This record gives sequence, C-alpha cells and structure tokens, in this order.
Amino acid sequence: MQANFLIPLGEKAHVPIVSFSATSPTLASIGSPYFFRAVQNDSTQVHAVAAIFKAFGWRQAVPIYVDDAFGQGIIPSLVDSLQAVDARVPYRSAISPSATDDQIGEELYKLMTMQTRVFIVHVSPDLGPRLFVKAKEVGMMSAGYVWIITDGLTVFLPSFHPSVLRSMQGVLGVKPHVPQTQAVLNFTTRWRRKFQRDHPEILDANLNSYGLRAYDATWALAMAVENFESDKTKKYMVGVSRNGQNLASALLGTSFRGLFGGFALEADGQLRASAYEVVNVNGNADRVVGYWTPPPAVASQLGTVIWPGDPGAVPKGFEIPMSGKKLRIGVPVKPGFREFVSVSTDPETNETTVTGYCMDVFEAVVKTLPYALPFEYVPFAKPNGESNGSYNDLVNQVFLGNLDAVVGDITIIANRSNYVDFTLPYTESGVSMVVPVRPDGSKNAWSFLKPLTWDLWVTTFLFFLFIGFVVWVLEHRISKDFRGPPSHQAGTSLWFSFSTMAFAQRQNLVSNLTRTVVIIWCFVVLIIIQSYTASFTSLLTVQRLRPTVTDMSELLRKGEFVGYQEGTFVVGLLNSMGFSGDKLVSYNSIEGFDSLFRQGRIVAAFDEVPYIKLILAKRCSEYMMIDPTYKADGFGFVFPKGSPLVPDISRAILNVTEGDSMTKIEETWIGKNNKCPESSTSPPIGNQLGLNSFWSLFLIAGVAAVSALCIFSVMFVYEHRKLLFPSKDDLHSNPSFWRRVLNLFKTFDEKDLKFHTFRDDRVGNEINLADLNVMTSPSTFSVETTEFPAGSSQKPITPPLDSPSELNESTEPRVGEINNMDSHPNSSVGGVIATADGEIITSRVF
Repeated sequence: MQANFLIPLGEKAHVPIVSFSATSPTLASIGSPYFFRAVQNDSTQVHAVAAIFKAFGWRQAVPIYVDDAFGQGIIPSLVDSLQAVDARVPYRSAISPSATDDQIGEELYKLMTMQTRVFIVHVSPDLGPRLFVKAKEVGMMSAGYVWIITDGLTVFLPSFHPSVLRSMQGVLGVKPHVPQTQAVLNFTTRWRRKFQRDHPEILDANLNSYGLRAYDATWALAMAVENFESDKTKKYMVGVSRNGQNLASALLGTSFRGLFGGFALEADGQLRASAYEVVNVNGNADRVVGYWTPPPAVASQLGTVIWPGDPGAVPKGFEIPMSGKKLRIGVPVKPGFREFVSVSTDPETNETTVTGYCMDVFEAVVKTLPYALPFEYVPFAKPNGESNGSYNDLVNQVFLGNLDAVVGDITIIANRSNYVDFTLPYTESGVSMVVPVRPDGSKNAWSFLKPLTWDLWVTTFLFFLFIGFVVWVLEHRISKDFRGPPSHQAGTSLWFSFSTMAFAQRQNLVSNLTRTVVIIWCFVVLIIIQSYTASFTSLLTVQRLRPTVTDMSELLRKGEFVGYQEGTFVVGLLNSMGFSGDKLVSYNSIEGFDSLFRQGRIVAAFDEVPYIKLILAKRCSEYMMIDPTYKADGFGFVFPKGSPLVPDISRAILNVTEGDSMTKIEETWIGKNNKCPESSTSPPIGNQLGLNSFWSLFLIAGVAAVSALCIFSVMFVYEHRKLLFPSKDDLHSNPSFWRRVLNLFKTFDEKDLKFHTFRDDRVGNEINLADLNVMTSPSTFSVETTEFPAGSSQKPITPPLDSPSELNESTEPRVGEINNMDSHPNSSVGGVIATADGEIITSRVF
C-alpha cells in the first residue's frame, strides 16, 4: 500500500521509488518508469507453488489470503499458474487484516465442510501465526490436510514462537534461495554484532531475505548515484527533479553481485527471477526438501516430506467431509428403459429406491476406491414423480452447483463437456439403426447354387475343362485310355476331369507330369467341396432373417418416418443427417418402440448401442441392428469441472470393466449373450463363398498345369525336331513350314511305341514286309528296317491311307498305298503302317 501511494508521487516528481518488500504483481501494471522493485514479484513464486501441485498430482486448492492489496494481488497469478498444471480453485477464502480469532475459526469451519484439503496461505506475518494456531485447534492440521505458505510467511518462520511452529508441523513453504557464500556469512555476522549493540534486549535476532534485499537495493542505489553528476539543486514541496531521469537510467544499467547473487533490473524495473527453495516445517525449524528455478530449468525432485498428522502418507488432496452432507448424486427419472435407471417410491414409507444397470456399475466402482465415498441418490423429478427436465437440464444442475454428480445413462457429448467433466465411458459407444426383420425366403429349387458366387462357379467350371485338356495332352500319346475316335477322347477327358469331384476317375495315368497336375487339382477340388458342403448345410439348417431396410439414404430418399428415444441427443444427430422434424417420432420405452413398428408409424429407429442391445435381448427375432455405427462416446458419470474425483473414478471404471463383475451386471440387467443376427449393411445371403477365398488355390493349380504343358511341349519338340528342321539331305523335298508343323501334329496324334505301355503291341505287331511286292519303278527302299526289292510279286494293300474306315476288321498291321511315287530311282514316297481299325501306328518317308 505504501508503494502504491508513492509511485504516482515519484512519477510526478521524476524521483525513483525503490522497494525491497512490495511483492504484489499489481504494482507492475502501473507501468511507471520511476518504480524499481528490488525483490521478487509474487507472480514468480506462484510457479514454484504450481510445481509442487504437479509433483503430487493435486487437482484443487483453496487460497487463504489477507483481504488487502498485498493478499489480493497474488490471486490472479496464482489461479493462472494452477490452471496450467490442471488444478482449479473452487473457493477463495479472504480474511480481513483485523479479523478476530473467532472470525478466523468461523472461516476455517466453513473450509472443513468442503472436499478440498489443499490450502495455499498468503497472509501477513502477524496474521499467519494466529491462523495456524486456530487451524490446529479446530483439527485442520491432521492427516489428509495440505498447507502451503508463500514467502510472506516462510521467511519469518525463524522468528515465530515455538508454540506457533508446533501448530505448523508438516507445512510446506516456498522462499527465495539465498546462496550461502562467504560474503553472506560475513555480512550476517557483522549485522548481528551491530544489532546486538543497538538492541541488547532482543536475543537471537535473525536477518531474513527482505533484509538482504534491502542491503542489495541500497548498494544498487549508491552505485547508480555514482554514475552521474548531480545538479545538487534543492527542491521544495513536490517539484521536478532534474536528476531523477538520469538516476532512473543509472539504476536500470546497474548490475553487480550482491548477497542474493547477481543483481540486475529488467527494462520494466523488475528484478530478474531467481531460484526458490521448498521447505518443510519439522520441529522448531524448516528444512529444505527441494528447489525450483525459473524456466528453462525445472523443479528438482522433492525429498521426504513430513505431512500434518500422518508423516508418511501423501495426502490425496480432497476428502468427502464426514461432518458435512453426503455427496448428492442426481439420477434421471424416465418411464421406460428401466433396466438402466429405475426410480421407485414406496407408497407406505415414502422411501425412494434407485436401481438399475448404471447404479450397479457406479456402486461397484465406488467399492474399488481406496477411500470411502458416502453418497445419496437424488431423483431429478417433480413432486408428482415425473421427470423434471431433459438430460441436459439434469447435467446443468451439476454446473449450477445444485448436485455434486450425476449417475445414469448420460451420454458423453462435446457440448456437455464444456460445462462439466465426464469420467471414462463404461458402456459401448455409438448410434445405430434398428429395423424389423423378415424370413430370408432364399430356400427354393435353386438354393444349391447359393453357397458359391457366380464368379466362383464359372471359374471352377473353366478349370475343369482346362484340367481335362491338360490331362489329354499329356496322356494322349502314351495311354490307351485317351486314344480312339475324337468323340471318345473328348468324352474321356471331360469324364476324367469332372469325376475328380467324387474321386471316381478310372483311367490310368501314365505320365508323372499328369499325376502331379491331378494331385494338385484333387487337393483344390477337395477344399472347394468341403467348403461348399459346410455352406450349403448352414443355408438349409440355420434360420435366415432379412432386414426390411439396409441403407439410411433409402429412408431419406423415400421420406420415411423414423423413431428415436425421447430426451436423448439422437434427435440432434438425426437432424444433422438430413431428417426433418416432421419425420421423427419419439418413444420412451421398449413397448413404445415396438408399438410404433407394429402400427406402421416408423420403418426404422435410431438409438444408442446400449439401448439397442437391450431391445435385441428382448426382441431378438423381430429386429436387427444395421451398420454403420455413428460415433458417440458412450455413458459416463458427470462431475463438476476440475473435480478431483474424476481421475480416481475413471481408473476404478477400468478396473471394473476389465473384471468379471461387469459381465455379471450386464447379465443381470440386459441378459446373457443372445444369438441375434449380426449387424449388416446388406441382407444375409448364406455366407456365400467367393473367388477371393480360393484364388490362391486356382493360381497354384493353374501354374502347375501350365508348367506341365510347357515341359511336355519342349520335350516333344526337341525329340521330333527333325520334322521342323530337316537335315540337308532332305532339303531337296522342300516342304513348307506349315507342312512341317502339320507333320509335327500328326506325329503327336500317333502312339509313342517307345513308351513302356505299348511294349506288348510293338512286339505283336512287327510286320515282315520282305515278301511284299510294291508296284513301283525298279528301286530299293525301306519301311522300318525291311528292304523291298523292286519287281517283287507281292501286291500292295488297299484301301489308301485317307480311307481308314474301309479297312477290314483285322487287327493285323497292313501297309497303306504308296503315293506320290515317280520313276526316279532316288524318289521318295510316303506311307503309313496302320491297324485294321484305322488307328495309325507310325508313318515314315521312304
């Protein structure tokens, strides 16, 4: 108050005002260039106080301050610093500087009825001792309480009477850190010696930080005066000093190492922030338990703290006062969905009973807390028992302070969280659509096609044809089962391929390549058949229900009526989706929900997932939940902003929801897990199997088949490469490329007599052609290894090669007619050896 009075005078007279004890932050707002503060601003020490809160996790504090400029000035800075560490100030206790002990006791009794147990004391040295003596008397220095004092009291602790210190056991305090240098020790010794000479009647005098600040401020002023020349102009009354501005500038430029360390003033005349000590009152003295330094440095780890009443237990910072009233828990009153919240009144005793799923969860959570939490339910109802308003109105009662909390089916939404705090949710979140269901009606004469999708059917059929073709190519030259007329060969190949479904193929496979392909294909067929059987069995035996509506956009397009639960936030969500108010119909119970559908007044309803689970538990065969689920945060318990109970309740909710008790509560009120149709965006179609489930199997089978074809083709072409690339001796015949390709395919159509399967045929069908007479010019040529002399009397065998069907039934090999023969001695002729049934054995060029 003195500084506040002198600063305007100094500014008017251009005379610097230097203070070593005025700590109020409000003085800096005056902005006078002639005010210099040679002491720490209180806005600095509040950061040290906030660091203590952060270290112990306290969420609330009540400041107790003297009701004058000194006490009021720190409050704005203190509140801001506490909010920065997520702590709030629910109440401020202002005590008059002239308050009596009775008035102090009355204020302390008021504080005892509150939940907060952390108090920050910022009072004058003459008021502080009386406050703590009274607090000890009323029982507020016991276990569970936390007292933090600012440097306005901490620096005077050594001068307090021992009886006062005994009342302050366990108190924490902050004060400026004084480095114990030799200069400080020497000065303190000299000061005590001089003080003892001047005041012999005062014993054990101590010099606190204010005295050290005064000494440094005096040195700063003396050094500043030395830095400029004074006009020594004498002034009377309140004139204007000619040297004031120069002196002010000199003070700003003065820096030296004083008793407190480096002394330097900022441009606004404020002393630079320095370190603070955190002390703990123990016995007849205070001991340092930690340090705080200005940013970017951080607070050090606090040492062992002796707390009031219980030296070893860290107070949690709040407590439900047993001497006060219980925690008032508001509960909603609603006619329906009583499984969540049910409020009933006994007509004889007029006693109110509150039960339900939400109540059981809350009570289970409270039981897991490490402390007692007495409470009572307060129904949010009118005198006649009806609801007293909407859910928003109920939540607003906590914001207004009429209720301490709300327990019920209260959904966590952003708008409400602006006024109250929610715990973690204890139910599933989301809003979904519910629609009636009808029998699927998919069981008909063509039901056997439904287990597989059309793309899988087509792919499987094409692979049957492809595998049949591959087997024919690989077996045609070496297996009797795959030879004969074309129709016979085609039928045999298809029969073999499709018979793998029943593993009933009778044809013998000779080639190892074929066996490899068929083994892989049989594995693919086995998996498809087993999957088809399982899906088809499910389709025929399990009851299938189809939703009547599958898409919300369909409702908007047709302008259908939809339902919502009365009093919930869902109506706002539907409006934001595009539903007009005249298309919305409310219900307040499961019976009302069911009645709207049966009367045809709505075709769909939107509600939160917990309510839908309850509806489906009771009407499982009549309704179905349809995706998508729109985001919501579930049910939570409501508490005032910054309530210290929220973190503890949230942690307890996690313990309950992860344990068995939550399952038992759900089974009690909602019912056991029921076998309802799963939510879907489209009608169920019997769990059809698609190509995407089997494409890897088809890929494996296809790669194996193609690889076998490639290997066979390379081997065959290499073996008969002379047909495509004849030798130089045969080049005079000059056959065209396509003729050579045709000859290669003709060779493919023949039996491979070198293969072991035709060994008996080759021995039995050896032909002695030595006596055959071929009508030709006198020359010698060979068929196989037999020579035919010209002019032989043996007659040629007819009919010609291109009419094998006219051969007789004999199975003996015969020589076909020799064609394209001229009279040149070296001319070549073509011929074949065939059986009577027309099957070509071999062909040669003579």
